[in-house]
Amino acid sequence: MKILALDTTSGACSVALYNGGQISEHFVQAERDHTRRLLPMVDEVLAEAGLALSELDAFAVSRGPGSFTGLRIAISSVQGLAFSADKPVVPVSSLAALALGARRAHPEWSEAPIVPMLDARMQQVYWGVYSSDGPNQSLLPEAVQNPEQALLSLKESGISATVYGAGPGWHYEALNGAQVDGLDLNILIHARDIAQLAVPLYQAGAVVTAEELEPAYLRNEITWQKRQRIRSKK
Repeated sequence: MKILALDTTSGACSVALYNGGQISEHFVQAERDHTRRLLPMVDEVLAEAGLALSELDAFAVSRGPGSFTGLRIAISSVQGLAFSADKPVVPVSSLAALALGARRAHPEWSEAPIVPMLDARMQQVYWGVYSSDGPNQSLLPEAVQNPEQALLSLKESGISATVYGAGPGWHYEALNGAQVDGLDLNILIHARDIAQLAVPLYQAGAVVTAEELEPAYLRNEITWQKRQRIRSKK
């Protein structure tokens, strides 16, 4: 199985290839340079593996949530590549990828739930809760909330007493009271984790066409504004 994964969700740009159980990745922190770097990185990763786009089984990409601009860059790039190669796309949660990256960085966290958080701006965070048994499915619905609401939701969830936090969204002072056993604010989303999460999803048939691929913003007002713009053009 060969899956090429792309990500520009946060302050990094990465491309990874899952090739028969092995994963290779190019990763750079270049928050304002995604557009220029992403496709050349695709060429580099494929060239190192000696593969053409036509030899891939699928593409994978972060569906969000995350930076609106970052999501659009990766998704539009994958749409173009998937359309030209006539291959399906596996959408992967950015929060799931963040949690998996945290487990990779912290093997001692392997058995406990991980709460990944991304800064959603406007004094809000994107967050979810991921266990090692279901790395693609949040134990609670992924949400965008202010830090106080997120903390209250986590406390009321009844999740196991041992919980770890990961991601830059944890920087808010209101989250200091969270009962977590470990915290790493420096974890970033990697395409290698998106590729790994995409494998079981691909095997389960959880794929879409390039035309069907859409970001998951979690913010209702984004959908509302999009519909308003469409209506105004009619």
